[in-house]
Amino acid sequence: MSDFNTVSPTNDVLSQYSFKTPETGGKDELGKNEFMELMIAQLNNQNPLEPQENGEFIAELAQFSSLEEMQGLTATVEGFTSSYQSTQALQASSMVGRSVLVNASSAPTSVAGTIGGVVDLPASTSDLRISILNTSGELVNQYEMGQQFAGQVSFLWDGKNTAGDQMPAGRYTIKAEASYSGKTEQVGTMLSANVDSVSVGNGGITLNLAGMGGVPLNEVRQIN
Repeated sequence: MSDFNTVSPTNDVLSQYSFKTPETGGKDELGKNEFMELMIAQLNNQNPLEPQENGEFIAELAQFSSLEEMQGLTATVEGFTSSYQSTQALQASSMVGRSVLVNASSAPTSVAGTIGGVVDLPASTSDLRISILNTSGELVNQYEMGQQFAGQVSFLWDGKNTAGDQMPAGRYTIKAEASYSGKTEQVGTMLSANVDSVSVGNGGITLNLAGMGGVPLNEVRQIN
């Protein structure tokens, strides 16, 4: 009787590989077709005197079935993600030409020479002060807003300095300070900007704002 010293795939060989899904790749990873071919080759070349155990064969079939399910799930998720992004892009395109509020402390003056926004107060304050600074950090104007409750407090700078002179178009910083228990703390501001266009990429939806550049859609705090 001849010896069965074959150099064919064995169960140990199969165990050396992992499965390849659409997101993975590599020389040591198998797709479903390669896995099936290797398993069939293993069965064709196994030693008749030491056939593969039923349990081992069932385990390999279970692995193959699991691979099929993972690939099917991946395809479903990818389809859902693509559909969701298309819907988001369509909704975002309707925002072109509109004004939005985003977290920011500086912005260029609008066509009307103004800057508007909202102060986001974490708690009620006995005194709220809003300062307008130029690019050199010099004080241009200042508003005493007095006592304000927690929440959003709207403001609009008319583009003029303390003397009532119209300031040139440019970028200005809005600094909001609130008094809490006798101490002054700087608080966050949200500034208004017009949406010029919308960009769609792998990173998601980006709104291109006038004078502010690109801002992710999920960073928009309010649409006016």
